[in-house]
Amino acid sequence: MTPLADRVLQVAFRCLAATWRFEIRGGHHHARVAGGPFLFALWHHTLLPLLWWHRHRGITLLVSQHRDGALAASAAARLGYDLARGSSTRDGAKAYRHVLRALAAGGAVAVTPDGPTGPPGMVKPGVIRAALRARVPVLPVSARVDRAWHLRSWDRLVIPRPFARIVIGYGEPLRPAPGEEATACAALGGALDGLARPPRSEAA
Repeated sequence: MTPLADRVLQVAFRCLAATWRFEIRGGHHHARVAGGPFLFALWHHTLLPLLWWHRHRGITLLVSQHRDGALAASAAARLGYDLARGSSTRDGAKAYRHVLRALAAGGAVAVTPDGPTGPPGMVKPGVIRAALRARVPVLPVSARVDRAWHLRSWDRLVIPRPFARIVIGYGEPLRPAPGEEATACAALGGALDGLARPPRSEAA
């Protein structure tokens, strides 16, 4: 993508995002960990509205070196995120060290545990290993959108339509125990799936 095309896309994104309406649920869970280092965990397809809501807060974002990560990286950098570029298949060790440094400095790090290429909705163990290594909690976060476009990508990336209502939900912070990675991955996946489902009162 040319610099001009990237600039046009970023301006269009900002204009679109400025129309979104947000509602926050579970904010007390976020408040419990906000004073120290922690890991945000979110499904990859919810990335765009969450990027916009958490902009300019000094968060480090783990972004892949894959082609689909380039647009997210460009948008995130313009929104004030620190970028840790890498994945399990490319520059993973470098990105992992970046994440650990950010946590050691007391910051928050956002990770998409089903990225960069899926399978969608499946937690990979990297986020749990980083939490154990840094001894920090994992905060599940999700975004539900009442109307959106979906890209024809592996994750069906959500792009909220103009004036969409977006419910951002934070879950109970998870504190993984050593030797229980599989259990922690399952718990995190269940928490993210639960946040993605509307309450029965809304679904009715």
